[in-house]
Amino acid sequence: DAARKEGRTRLYDGRWRDRDPSQAPAGVDPVIRIRMPLESETTINDLVQGEVTVANDRLDDMVLLRADGSPTYMLSVVVDDHDMGVTHAIRGDDHLNNAFRQLQLFLAMDWPVPEFAHIPLIHGPDGAKLSKRHGALGVDAYRDMGFLPEAIRNYLMRLGWSHGDDEIISTEQAVEWFDLADVGRSASRFDLTKLENLNGHYIREAEDGRLAELVAPRLTDDGPLGQVDLERLQRGMHGLKQRAKTLLELSDNSQFYIASSPLTMTDKAAGLLDADARLLMAELATVFETVDDWSEASVESAVRDLAEAKELKLGKLAQPLRAAVTGSTSSPGIFEVLDVLGRRETLDRINAICGGAQ
Repeated sequence: DAARKEGRTRLYDGRWRDRDPSQAPAGVDPVIRIRMPLESETTINDLVQGEVTVANDRLDDMVLLRADGSPTYMLSVVVDDHDMGVTHAIRGDDHLNNAFRQLQLFLAMDWPVPEFAHIPLIHGPDGAKLSKRHGALGVDAYRDMGFLPEAIRNYLMRLGWSHGDDEIISTEQAVEWFDLADVGRSASRFDLTKLENLNGHYIREAEDGRLAELVAPRLTDDGPLGQVDLERLQRGMHGLKQRAKTLLELSDNSQFYIASSPLTMTDKAAGLLDADARLLMAELATVFETVDDWSEASVESAVRDLAEAKELKLGKLAQPLRAAVTGSTSSPGIFEVLDVLGRRETLDRINAICGGAQ
């Protein structure tokens, strides 16, 4: 600490390097150091950084065992890499200086030296090293925020590595194409907006059943969804996933499918359901009772027929209808929603708005 404050080197000055052990003061538990070479240079052929050389007089006799006999990080990591049969030590480039010291330990032990690859660190939008100040989070936090594993893998891989102009790279393609030699040396900036857009792509590509299972636990604190709600959620997932960028958005947009009547209305939705709109909804409920084969096409035809009979634009019926059955002014296509909800649930929601029963 004193050396740091005074601006002096913190390298060990070698005062005990060549002293006779008998000269050691009594009652002192010594540390154990490695005798590093003082002359020439040490070179590492890094798979990312290329050939990197440092003068040996910059590598001090580092401590291997503390005074209490416990090993330091430098010794532990080398022993661990050897015992685990590590062939490639891939780390952030802030560990490059450590590699020169670790190389000397591998050589001293006469152990196989792993390949070293020091990849650039990820920076924040301001160009500074990504840190808590930027809101840097662990992988589990991004999972909780609704990011899919394949999106995280794709995005992180593209930070500092590329395959032509390909932005979307599946895990299978990555296994086939990735080569450490193609990793750049410059730091990349973490862009949450790009990650969200990429995640949206993978959500749209994901199977509806998988998304329903991922979203379901986020929809209620009262235990697993019932079978009816889960099936409805899965059937509606194709339309729901088209605009969502995270599972959080997807779960928010899915709430209306499992909601109970009467629905909680947004202010805009409630504003669409004035007295005239409620009368139209009552007429529409009567029409829906007579639809023979409930499907997206049949309910669309029924709504269009009523709009034509009332000399109304389709939106004059479709907009309050959307509000009545979803509680919102935005949703997947209204006729798809009606098909997924089914006749009985649709009528229950409309009747809750109209205050009557069919």
